[in-house]
Amino acid sequence: MVLGSVKAPEQGEDMQNEQEDRGGTQGFPLKPVLALLTSMVALALGTSLAKQLFPLIGAQGTTTLRLGFSALVLLLATRTWRHRLPRQDWWVVLRYGVTLGVMNLMFYMAIRTIPFGVAVAIEFCGPLAVALFSSRRRIDYLWIACAVAGLLLLLPIRGAAGSLDPAGVLFALAAATCWAGYIIFGKRTQHLHAGRTVALGVATGALVVAPVGLVHAGTSLFAPQVLLVGLGAAVLSSAIPMFLEMKALRGLQAGTYGVMTSLEPALTATIAFVTLGESLTWAQWGAIVLTVVAAMGSALTGQRP
Repeated sequence: MVLGSVKAPEQGEDMQNEQEDRGGTQGFPLKPVLALLTSMVALALGTSLAKQLFPLIGAQGTTTLRLGFSALVLLLATRTWRHRLPRQDWWVVLRYGVTLGVMNLMFYMAIRTIPFGVAVAIEFCGPLAVALFSSRRRIDYLWIACAVAGLLLLLPIRGAAGSLDPAGVLFALAAATCWAGYIIFGKRTQHLHAGRTVALGVATGALVVAPVGLVHAGTSLFAPQVLLVGLGAAVLSSAIPMFLEMKALRGLQAGTYGVMTSLEPALTATIAFVTLGESLTWAQWGAIVLTVVAAMGSALTGQRP
């Protein structure tokens, strides 16, 4: 996943819909798989669209618009204001939302200067590290080695990463760190309603990023054409993926979900090549493949549901 992936719903939250979401069969869960694939494609297309705003309002302003519009859409969809959040849970949601907001800002700052697919591969190291370092199985050392090898191919040391901008790589690593924190904090919200928690988290992230975007972009942030593109990017890269992921999570086992999402760096790099003309070197493609192998291997050999 992904920039701001939805948190998995609790086991019993939507079990009554599981059979329906699986397509009504005991075989291959086609509908959830298609939903997850569409989610990843929409996220990549939305981010590609958002990147076109960088010359006008910068990565900071683009992040502000994306999170702001996403928050509005999600709050309206979940009608969060109708449900009171217990006081003791505000701090839990606040940490979750702040991490989400900073993660998105760091990622958008990264793709200013490094290819979209490469940034996703580096960012994937965050959730991969959470999954691998919480395990003690020997096979996991193989996936750790793949992830480290892929990262070394991308880090701007000894010319290994070619023309990659060091600042962009550092921003991507910061996004990876935030994604790891996002997963940890997200797990602590599992007792709350998934949809409303995501809406509150995105809204919190938008409030955190908004001052940065406003200072950087100023009144350019409110130009009609900028707002229109920002709305489109938000719907494509946040609202649609989050909705589809929630649908997919109900009908997919954890292992299948992990294998599917591990394809995201390669899928993103392909879409970025088509939409943005971002071509990668063989070393960068190799790093993406190693990242995919590490994530897929971790998902396939994982024992916890």
